[in-house]
Amino acid sequence: MVAEAEAAAPVPPLLPALAGMTGLQALVALALFAPGVLAPRLGIDPAGLGLFTTTGFSVGMATSLCGGLLAGRLGSFRVASFCALAAAAAMLCAAIGGGAAALLAAGIAIGLACGPETPASAAILGRLVREADRPMVFSVRQTGNQIGAIAGSLALPVLAAVADPRAGYVAIAALALLCVPVFERLRPAYDPLTRSAAAGFGLGTALRLLWIDPALRRMALAAFPYSASQLTLNGFFVVFAVTELGLGHVAAGVALAAGQAGGLVGRLGWGVVASHWMAPRLLVGLLGLGMAAASVLVALAGGAMPFPVLMLATFLFGLTASGWNGVFLAEVARLAPVGRIGEATGAVMVGGFAGLIAGPVLLVAAAALSSLAAGYVLVGLLAALAGLSLFGDKR
Repeated sequence: MVAEAEAAAPVPPLLPALAGMTGLQALVALALFAPGVLAPRLGIDPAGLGLFTTTGFSVGMATSLCGGLLAGRLGSFRVASFCALAAAAAMLCAAIGGGAAALLAAGIAIGLACGPETPASAAILGRLVREADRPMVFSVRQTGNQIGAIAGSLALPVLAAVADPRAGYVAIAALALLCVPVFERLRPAYDPLTRSAAAGFGLGTALRLLWIDPALRRMALAAFPYSASQLTLNGFFVVFAVTELGLGHVAAGVALAAGQAGGLVGRLGWGVVASHWMAPRLLVGLLGLGMAAASVLVALAGGAMPFPVLMLATFLFGLTASGWNGVFLAEVARLAPVGRIGEATGAVMVGGFAGLIAGPVLLVAAAALSSLAAGYVLVGLLAALAGLSLFGDKR
């Protein structure tokens, strides 16, 4: 009887769910990138930053597989509330200090936030949107990453200059706590749509999707260098710009904000392109080549560029390396089995989190052996290979 009542209930509107899930991603991105933006003021070196990001993305990879399942058990907006609480905990841990223990604890907490949020949002949005509108809607949702990152890139260096740098962590934690009642208010209308969706679909089944489905497997493999490339911009650019390009902290934050603006334009613009002019799978492959070119350009020529030209280069970097996610996730949703969008997204994003884990390791190793610029070049080449691998997929 309950199932029949839920089936007969009117479908709630898309816009509040889209706004809520976009806001969740903005919050998680703001918390995730905060240590990288504040690193020069707090004395966090690349190794410490790598500890935070590697821990966070390791936990995120594990919890990403659970995101679709949790949405099926609890509902997408209840998962969103848990993610907000985890983000608040991460920022409070980071505020304790810049030592290894505090960064490790913060990384664990942010992993609990960033892992489930994408599958949970895909689960609810995939049930509300028409297939023809999916690339645009998923692209709009993914702008949350850029909204949070731009806000952090611009506000956190200024706040660090005029007050205690740790005040930024506290402000983000307070914002996260304010989001919880908003998500809980949306929960009664939307969570019944995703609850019980994951019945009979365990973690092993999610991983078997990648084994038996070549198209989804290629997407998971491409997510590895694409995510690593995004991290080189969002997580390490401020440190790279200050230590190797010779920029001041605020100027580095402004240059990063230009890259985040490029990502914002890309996530919306590529959604339009994929909806009207180009197959999403082809566009995703081309974006791999674009992010590779931008990464190599910034790495090899960034120090010689006038600041306005560098801002243009970082804009192009963000346009590709931070602009691919919405079209990518829409294509994963298209390839997913019926009713299993959240679970398939979680499985594919294991590749993305693996890239986010390996990215800091590659960059820290490159910095120790040569320079961060060398790491940018290496990650860019991997992204180019991944982009080329998608061109032959005809499904």
